[in-house]
Amino acid sequence: MSLENGAQIPDAPANLFASRRHLFFMGGRGLAASVISSVLILGAIVAIFFVAPGGATVRYFFFNPHQMWLAFIGNSSKGISSVGMGLLTNIWMFLVSEVLVLFFGLMIAWTRMSQSPVLLPFRILSTLYTDVFRGVPIIIVIFLVGFGLPGLNFGFISNQSPAVYGCTALTITYSAYVAEVYRAGINSVPNGQLLAARSLGLTHAQIMRRVILPQAVRTVIPPLLNDFISLQKDTALVSILGAIEAARAAQIAASTEFNFSGYVVAALLFLALTVPMTRFTDHLVVKDRRTRLAGV
Repeated sequence: MSLENGAQIPDAPANLFASRRHLFFMGGRGLAASVISSVLILGAIVAIFFVAPGGATVRYFFFNPHQMWLAFIGNSSKGISSVGMGLLTNIWMFLVSEVLVLFFGLMIAWTRMSQSPVLLPFRILSTLYTDVFRGVPIIIVIFLVGFGLPGLNFGFISNQSPAVYGCTALTITYSAYVAEVYRAGINSVPNGQLLAARSLGLTHAQIMRRVILPQAVRTVIPPLLNDFISLQKDTALVSILGAIEAARAAQIAASTEFNFSGYVVAALLFLALTVPMTRFTDHLVVKDRRTRLAGV
C-alpha cells in the first residue's frame, strides 16, 4: 500500500502474521529455556543425594521404595496404619471445616459490619473473637478444645472423637481469618453501590444480600482459596489429639520401622491436594485481573 507522497505501508495481514510468528518463536525459545533450567536444577538436587557422603543414608531412611509403599498401604499385623487411608481423614476434616468456616466467617463479618443498635453487644463480641483467635496459635486452640471439652464431662459435647474436636478447633480459628477476608471484600465494594441501593429504598439486610455480597464474594475468592490451602495442611495438626490421619500414620510407621519414608509419602499426598488448589487460585487471580483490566 502506498500513500500520496509515495511512502510504502506494509500490508496489514502480512505484518500481523510476521508478528505472530515472531511471538511464537520467542515463546518456543522461552519454553525451551524454562524446561532446560528446570531439568538442570532438579538434576542438581537429585545429584546431591548421590554425591554427598551421607546421600545413601538419606535415601535409605527417607526415600526407601519398600518403606514408602509399606507406609502407604499400612500393615495391620505390625500395627502400621495406612498413610493413604489416613489422608481420607484429612480430606473429610478439611471439607467439613471448610463449609463451617464459610458460614461462620460470613456471619461474623456481617455482624461486625451491622449498624443496628440492638446488635452492638454482638459486634463487640465478634471483634473480640477475631482478635483473640487470630492471635492465639492454632496448636494451642487444638489443645484447649481437644482436651478441654472432654474434661467438661458434659454429655454429648464431651464424648466426641479427636477428629471432631480437631474440626472444631480448625473451624474456630479459621472463621476468624475468613471473617476478615469477607470484611475486606465487603469494604472493597464502591460506596456508590451502597448509596444507589439506599436510594431504591432497600433495607440494610437487602443491600448486603442483593448488592454488596454478590460483588464482595467475587473479590474474595482467591484469598479464600489461599486460606483453605492452609486449612488443608493444618488438618495434620489434629494428630496431636490422637486422630489417625496421614501425618500420624507416617509417625506410627516411622516409630515401628525406624524409617522416615512414610513422612515423604504423607508430604507427597498433601502436595497432590494443595498444588492443584494453588494453581486454580493463580488461575482465578489472573482471570479476575484480566476482567478488571478489560477496558484499559
